[in-house]
Amino acid sequence: MTGFVTLLYKELLRFWKVGFQTIMAPMVSTLLYLLIFFHVLEAHVEVYPQVPYPVFLIPGLVMMAVIQNAFANSSSSIIQSKISGNIVFILLSPISYQAIFLAYILASIARGLLVGLGVYVVTLLFFDIPLELPGWALLFVILGSAILGALGLIAGIWADKFDELAAFQNFIILPLTFLSGVFYTIHSLPVGWQYLSHLNPFFYMIDGFRYGFFGVSDISPYISLAIVAICLVMISMLAIHLLKKGYKLRH
Repeated sequence: MTGFVTLLYKELLRFWKVGFQTIMAPMVSTLLYLLIFFHVLEAHVEVYPQVPYPVFLIPGLVMMAVIQNAFANSSSSIIQSKISGNIVFILLSPISYQAIFLAYILASIARGLLVGLGVYVVTLLFFDIPLELPGWALLFVILGSAILGALGLIAGIWADKFDELAAFQNFIILPLTFLSGVFYTIHSLPVGWQYLSHLNPFFYMIDGFRYGFFGVSDISPYISLAIVAICLVMISMLAIHLLKKGYKLRH
């Protein structure tokens, strides 16, 4: 376990030492989203009864910040190690591939939670935000950040340069995030778009997380939990398989 703890410590220290860039900057960006969309969409988006739009918006923005930073943490770490060549020292160390995977994922979860908690605490200064079921909220935020951490690991392994990693984020992660119900409830969409939203796994992360705040969701939280858990298992298995195979890591 010494190797696992050392790798985890290294990954935590990697983002903590540049916390202004990895934690503070995403917090500011998320709060700007809140300011802009609150003023632009407040009168045009129908949300849950007795839930003001800014209060509805905050859990979605918190989860968006969490998953985006969880993805950024693992993906940037692995591709930096590949480009600098020090990935070989991790692969040659007497650490199991499962332990390597877990160290990257736990660090991604930690960064995501720090950013999300920071956004949530700041918004509490301005809005009265209910937290009806904190256990559900915590469960979904951990599962969501773990999924994006594993997905970031896959993207970092696949990409050969930062341009390819940026393309993965811009053409896959960002569209799925913005179309997941962060800024709206899917019941405000036409029927066709509602069906498409149900094909987006990010929707279930957002909806389940929001359920922890309001006790209300677009679909059953148990369905969301099952889908999110299945996604985590499948993506984790793929990431561990790529690590074992050494895909684009050993050559």
